[in-house]
Amino acid sequence: MINYFDFYAIPQSFNPDAAHLKKKFYELSKQYHPDFYANEDEAKQQEILELSTLNNKAYQTLSDPARRLEYILKLRGLVSEGAKPQLPADFLMEMMDVNERLMEVDSAEELGSITAEVLAVEGDMNEELNQLTADYEQLDDIAKESRLNDIANIYYRQKYLLRIKESLNTFASRF
Repeated sequence: MINYFDFYAIPQSFNPDAAHLKKKFYELSKQYHPDFYANEDEAKQQEILELSTLNNKAYQTLSDPARRLEYILKLRGLVSEGAKPQLPADFLMEMMDVNERLMEVDSAEELGSITAEVLAVEGDMNEELNQLTADYEQLDDIAKESRLNDIANIYYRQKYLLRIKESLNTFASRF
C-alpha cells in the first residue's frame, strides 16, 4: 500500500499545509485524469484509474484532521481494527459513572448537566491533542514514538467518548 504522505511528497505531519495539500491534489487530479489516457491500452488506463482513486483517497484522508490522525496511528501500528486498548482506569471510572447516571436520568436538566460534563471532557481531550500534535514534526524519533503513544491514548479515549455521546443523543430524543 502506498503511503499517502509519500504519494504527495510531503513529510508525515498531523498539521500539513492545507493549501499545499489542495494544490497537490488538483495537480495530481489533472495528471491522472482518465480522459487524457483514453487512447492508451487497457493496462495503462487501469493504472491511471488506480492512481486517480489513490489521489482521491489520499486527499480525503489527509485533509480531514480526524482521519489523518487515525491514518498516522495506523501507519505506525498503534491502531488496528478490533484492538482492545488499555484505557486509563480513572477515565474508565469517570465514563462508567456517566453511563450509570445516564441510565437513571429522568429530566432534561439532568441530561443537560451530563452532556455539559461530557463536552468538557471532550474539550480537554481536544486541547491535549492539539498540544501533543503542534510540535510533533520538530521532535526526534525517540520523542516522536513516545508522543505517538500519548496521541493513540487520546484517540482511543475519544472513540470511547463517541459512544457515550451517541447514548446522550439517544436519551435526548426522549425529552
